Amino acid sequence: MDDLSLAADFSQATREQWLKLVEGVLKGADFTKKLVGRTHDGIEIQPLYPKAEGAARIAREQAGRWRVSQRMDHPDPAKTNELALIDLENGADALTIVTHKAPAARGFGVKIETVEDLDKALSGVMLDLIHLRLDAGGKGRSMAELLIALADKRGHKLSDLSLDLGMDPIGGLASLGSLSVTWDEVSARMGAMLKSLTEKGFNGRAFLAEGRPYHEAGASEAQELAAVLATGVSYLRALESHGHSLDAARKALSFLLVADADEFLTVAKFRALRRLWAQVEQACGLEPKPVRLHAETAWRMTTKRDPWVNILRTTVATFSAGIGGADAITILPFTAALGLPDAFARRVARNTQLVLLEESNLWRVADPAAGAGGFEALTDALCERAWGLFQEIEREGGIIESLKQGALQTRIAPVRVQREKAIATRKEPITGTSEFPNIHEADVTVLMPAASVAQQEIDQAAVSATPLPSVRTAQAFERLRDLSDAFLAKTGARPKMFLANLGPISAFTARATFAKNFFEAGGIESVTNDGFPSLHALIAAFAASGSQIACICSSDEVYFGPAEAAITPNEAAAEETARELKRAGTSLVYMAGRPVLREDAMRSAGIQDFIYNGCDLLAVVASIHSAVDGSTSNRGEVRVP
Repeated sequence: MDDLSLAADFSQATREQWLKLVEGVLKGADFTKKLVGRTHDGIEIQPLYPKAEGAARIAREQAGRWRVSQRMDHPDPAKTNELALIDLENGADALTIVTHKAPAARGFGVKIETVEDLDKALSGVMLDLIHLRLDAGGKGRSMAELLIALADKRGHKLSDLSLDLGMDPIGGLASLGSLSVTWDEVSARMGAMLKSLTEKGFNGRAFLAEGRPYHEAGASEAQELAAVLATGVSYLRALESHGHSLDAARKALSFLLVADADEFLTVAKFRALRRLWAQVEQACGLEPKPVRLHAETAWRMTTKRDPWVNILRTTVATFSAGIGGADAITILPFTAALGLPDAFARRVARNTQLVLLEESNLWRVADPAAGAGGFEALTDALCERAWGLFQEIEREGGIIESLKQGALQTRIAPVRVQREKAIATRKEPITGTSEFPNIHEADVTVLMPAASVAQQEIDQAAVSATPLPSVRTAQAFERLRDLSDAFLAKTGARPKMFLANLGPISAFTARATFAKNFFEAGGIESVTNDGFPSLHALIAAFAASGSQIACICSSDEVYFGPAEAAITPNEAAAEETARELKRAGTSLVYMAGRPVLREDAMRSAGIQDFIYNGCDLLAVVASIHSAVDGSTSNRGEVRVP
């Protein structure tokens, strides 16, 4: 194949040539506004990048495959053991024990109080053949002690086991808002724990610096990285101050980042963490070594509605974390937001990783993003932005002081609001929830329905901070769908939106489809049709539909006529239709499309509001739910807000 010279027969295209072609397509539109995106950190995402030259490769802790980790989170130790053994027998090679009342348990979690409980949960599990990570929240130290006791009971040498004890008091402070003892006491306990573990031959990772509390609160990628970096540095200081060398301290740490459905930013974020920590090591006078980096798919992106789409989101997230260099990946099963996942949901999560590893062979190339202009540029930009935010936390006295003062929470809050606005206007669409909703979706099976999350019991708060919220981006839409379900249970039918389609099919199809998706995303069922031969037929169909509200759908040409300037109110089809719909008994009339002309006249004719790309869907549909009285099906009793 080396003798083929086809590419050499063509001259190399230049960026200038490409830009000239783009200008012809844009026809005067602003290049930056049309083609340049921005992350929530304000980082520009260009449409085209040149090849990156001289990029350094980023390596995993160990070359080769990442570990396929499955959660153990059933409250019953025997049942969680049964599920875990199925996972291990079918391809998983790592387990994460999520204990009762840990923030990550989401109201579930295995209940372990004694070594016997832990032994039952891990019955038949060969600890020397798998990797094991603990996720115990504020009970991390006591759970770690139980695991060490179990290893001793089974006759294992700690040096033979691959363990992550997952102790993360700072993560607990961020998510729960308190520590039961002072930070000095926490540091002393950390130092003593590591000393005891080292004397017993432990060579795993005792402490975890993780990004979940920040990601779930809506933080940007750079904010998550900065918080994780600051946490790791705080643990280094704590361990060094209690007799451990910096080299020993760094070997006791592992990291966890969240992987979401934004492929480019997830890949760049994982690569950036390794570069950033290497920078910390160099500042400490240490020769950088690959860190142990865990990934977990994002709780923030998980949806209750049309949960099957979660499989697509977690596949993208896993792909991204895998090529970004994660050492172990845990997928939240697609039904996680609905309750405790069953064996099928766990199987899908497990097999998602196995397909990517075994069939797609993603692990066979070390750092496949290296040298790709887009990934390298995003990685560099995230490193720069995250390092600046990390320094800001350090100037505040470190992450403990930043959390106590509420400074970090204050910086994350506007980003969360920015995300909420982007979700409400569908600038950031959620497939299956805010886009392409399935209002007649079937239920899925879970072992237990979702429970309210119980807070960990803390006897005394020696250190307090405002806890970061845990928010799924789909929650606002799900609340509207819940209102629709309640209306259905009360009246036997969902709130209905009659689509008043005007003109030929070619004129109204685009906006009628838009309107259907728009309203059904909030639980308002659309009554569709193929148009009408006359306005009289349209009004008759509305009267027979049982609908309470209507949305006029067509093109601007149909709405206003071919010569807009000469239109009188009586001649405007949208206005005439609105008036007739009001006479027929509807109290709420909407129009699909921006009111580019005659907005005042349209509102005077009875149009309540206008729906279009970029409008606040949540606000519009929430106003409909508040207006529709669930105690009656009489259209004349619809209350207008």
